[in-house]
Amino acid sequence: MSNNNLWQPKSYNSTGKFVTEYGNEVVELLNPQEGENILDLGCGTGELTNEIKSKGVKVTGVDVSENMLIKAKQNYHDIEFKQMDAQQSLDFEKESFDAVFSNAALHWMTNPLAVIKNINNILKKNGRFVFEMGGKGNIKEVLSSLDTTAMKYNIKDYDINNFYPSISEYSSLLEENGFTVKYMILFERPTLLDGKDGFKNWVKTFRVNLLDKIDDVDKFLNEAESLAYKSLFKDNNWYADYVRLRGVAVKN
Repeated sequence: MSNNNLWQPKSYNSTGKFVTEYGNEVVELLNPQEGENILDLGCGTGELTNEIKSKGVKVTGVDVSENMLIKAKQNYHDIEFKQMDAQQSLDFEKESFDAVFSNAALHWMTNPLAVIKNINNILKKNGRFVFEMGGKGNIKEVLSSLDTTAMKYNIKDYDINNFYPSISEYSSLLEENGFTVKYMILFERPTLLDGKDGFKNWVKTFRVNLLDKIDDVDKFLNEAESLAYKSLFKDNNWYADYVRLRGVAVKN
């Protein structure tokens, strides 16, 4: 997330509500134990942070987006939220967390090596890093329609800021930097986008940097939607062709 003002909580929680819904599966994988100290990395508006807290643990949420954190603090007064960029630093005491949890955030961090090193620094020995993120091939058809339309508009320099690794790529990064990978899967998860404007609303929420470069946004979205229709509109609904990377690694 290169721009910490990119995210708008209202549109994110409406268009991207599936992030929290699917994220509950990752909370189950985390399996929080009562009394643990857990960091939610890329906490957004705090829904999953609060779910983790309900398991009887101490949890802190961090995110780069000031807008999202304002909403999180309004919703959950008894949880500590802090603004941090994990690519720069995680400003906590060394080896102070039992686990680091991250859902749908790591693929926005394009310096994964720095993130992994910073996570390792704050985890206790044998501490868990439990995550889900976009994986190799994520939103391939969505991006194809946007890239083709952007080329037509002579837009070549828009900054998407995504990192979608394969199992081998991310496993290597982890194991070369102080972790043992216990579990990792890459899987397709076509994700329903609500309503007849589901595709357009997804783009408006998750590709603001692209739309900011376009004068006639409606025309652009109509053209991109037409390209995406054949592959992403099924059974009278829009779907995003998500591919997710989910895993558990333990600090050595």
